Amino acid sequence: MVVIRLSRGGTNKRPFYKIVAADSRCARDCRYLEHVGYFNPIARGGEKRLELNMERVNHWIAMGAKPSERVTSLIDEIHHPEIVEKRRAKNTAIKNRRREKAKAGAATQVEEKQSET
Repeated sequence: MVVIRLSRGGTNKRPFYKIVAADSRCARDCRYLEHVGYFNPIARGGEKRLELNMERVNHWIAMGAKPSERVTSLIDEIHHPEIVEKRRAKNTAIKNRRREKAKAGAATQVEEKQSET
């Protein structure tokens, strides 16, 4: 059976994935039938995070290929770009809460040290 899945590349702690159509019996990074795009989860600045040839993906799906869960979510991301904006807003909110919590913790530590002396 043919699957559309991610094939990992890059170095340690800097992943880069090719999106490939491959035989399901082959290893993750082994042979593949066709390279249909790429996914860079740590893209910064002007780098593209996701590139996908939807014409070829649709061709493989029509031929009976099944996309993996992650590839399905990436395809949804291509069709609905607002998903990315929601994720960015959520991550920003989480980071802001962590910063505020850290500042509040540091302030209480300073107050405790002052009250001890």
